[in-house]
Amino acid sequence: MAHNIIGIIPARYASSRFPGKPLADIAGKSMIQRVYEQASKAPSLSLVMVATDDERIANHVHSFGGKVIMTASSHQSGTDRCAEVLQAYKNHDIAINIQGDEPFIDPAQIELLISCFNTDQTQIATLIKRIHSNEELFNKNTPKVVINQHKEAIYFSRATIPYQRNAPENDWLSHHTYYKHIGIYGYRAAILKTLTGLPISPLERTEALEQLRWIENGYRIQTAETTLDTHAVDQPDDIDRVLLAVAHKL
Repeated sequence: MAHNIIGIIPARYASSRFPGKPLADIAGKSMIQRVYEQASKAPSLSLVMVATDDERIANHVHSFGGKVIMTASSHQSGTDRCAEVLQAYKNHDIAINIQGDEPFIDPAQIELLISCFNTDQTQIATLIKRIHSNEELFNKNTPKVVINQHKEAIYFSRATIPYQRNAPENDWLSHHTYYKHIGIYGYRAAILKTLTGLPISPLERTEALEQLRWIENGYRIQTAETTLDTHAVDQPDDIDRVLLAVAHKL
């Protein structure tokens, strides 16, 4: 069955660590323009849209010929912002929530995520990547994912899980395959609408990870494994690091 799929890039101007981040210059183009252009290369997306609550971002997106929609400033998450967009674009049955701070996102990752919806059983989908270093494994800023035999996520945590009782920490990677979460999501339209009505859950409040709310309420999150790295910009200092990592692409 063919799907009508919208790619949504939530973009806020206000950010505690990096105000105005979507408009930051990344080697001659703004962050949001680079994300938009990369997402537009994904052939399965029938539409790419920036969702913002800030006129400066909206005007800038218009200036480079992108599509943008104004959304409420009260949204607590990108998921909520995506749900509002779908209210205006009801002919789309799948929405892809694309991070607005990954200026060099690979369109292949978007296509991989979309492939999770080849089965009607998929409600929500996201990407995971195998962890290869202890530095990443024990980094509390890197959410880890535990999956079941169907590659569905059964838990996300900032802690290193599963804990290995009978092996020293330095050997954990040689005894078990660990995954980190790549924060791009896909949702069926009907599911997305119900997700936004769920109250914050105890696990979500504890870990500060929104996706735990969905698991705690019985929703299934299908994962697909990518081998590609993502390069997010959380604060101004990250720009040089990201440019160094993708220098061969510029």
